[in-house]
Parts: sequence; C-alpha cells; structure tokens
Amino acid sequence: MADSANQGASYRVLLTGGQGEYEEKKSRFIATVRPCQTEGEAGAFIEEMKKKYWDARHNCSAFCIGSRGELTRCSDDGEPSGTAGRPMLEVLLGSGIRNVCVVVTRYFGGVLLGTGGLVRAYTQAVKEGLAACEVGVMRSGVELSITADYTDVGKVLYLLGNRGIEPTESEYGERVLLKVILPGEDQKAFEKELTEATAGRVKPEKLKDLEYIQKEN
Repeated sequence: MADSANQGASYRVLLTGGQGEYEEKKSRFIATVRPCQTEGEAGAFIEEMKKKYWDARHNCSAFCIGSRGELTRCSDDGEPSGTAGRPMLEVLLGSGIRNVCVVVTRYFGGVLLGTGGLVRAYTQAVKEGLAACEVGVMRSGVELSITADYTDVGKVLYLLGNRGIEPTESEYGERVLLKVILPGEDQKAFEKELTEATAGRVKPEKLKDLEYIQKEN
C-alpha cells in the first residue's frame, strides 16, 4: 500500500529494456538498458555486460535507483574522468526514468575522440538505448470495487471507457462486480460522475491505495 507521502507522485519506469548503438569515427558505442530495482541488481547487470563484451575496450555504466533517484552511481571504466559515466547518468536523470541501469560498451575504432567527442558519443549512445525501450509511468492510484445491476453496467463501462480504463476483474452473476484502478486524484470526480449517471444507485467501494504502471503512448 502506498503511504500518504507518495500520493500524487509519479515517475517513469521501464516496461522493457532495450539496446541502441552509436558510431563515432569507427568507434562503436553499444548501449544496453535494463530495469533494476536495487543496487545489487544493477551491479550484477554491469558484471553480466562486462563478461558478454569481454573483448571491448570499455564497459562504462550508470544507474539511478529509487522513485526520486535517491541512489546513483556511474563509472568511466578507464575512459578519461567525467567523459563517460557522468554524461550517461545525466541522460538517465534527465529522462525522468527511475530504477534503471545502462552499460555502454565501446569498441575502439583507432581514432582518439577527445573529451568533447567522448561526452557526445556516450550521451548519444544512452539516448539510442532508451529509445529502444518501452516506458511507462508509475502512478499513485486507488483500487475500487463497483457493483451494479445489469441496467446500469453500460453506464459504468461508458464512464470508464471515457477515461481509458478497463476493469481488472469482471464478475457477472445476479449483479455485475467490477474492479478498477484509476489515478488517486481522479477518484472523487469519477464517483461524482457515477452518482449522477446512475441516480445514486451505484456507489463504488474503495479497496486500497496502490501504485500502478500506466503505459506511455
């Protein structure tokens, strides 16, 4: 159950990881992005990538853990200080995505890129990696139970449809029982709409506060 301090808070999360690539003067920069809930998961992922790309010159990394980005780490992995890990982390922070880790693998192309070139390459690689991911928004919400007669269920489903909400559970017996999840800030407005549409016959019951993921368009 979400605590009251988090009500109304939202942040972006990965639904699926992804991989993108950027090339600069024959150097290949392969960005692999994965959701990670803890520092331990991020560390294991980084080690996994280092083993997979054992023959690469560098495997630089950055991660951001926590709904407010409370825990961040980054590594240049042998690149000049500040040219890889930090720019990578800045892209993650700027994206608003949390609980995420990225490893950028560099295969050296024989041409030195200079400080500016490295920053640009690692930054762009992370952007390419994130572009290949599916992203959603973690939101504070409420789960409601709605019981309605068959004469009213059409109105209920119509109001839910207007908000782009589909029931998480449906049970059709003597009456219709629906369970739905909607943003916490929309609860009062939805209940008012429901009362007006059914002349007060349908009154939703709040089951619990929770956090849920809403897929981005």
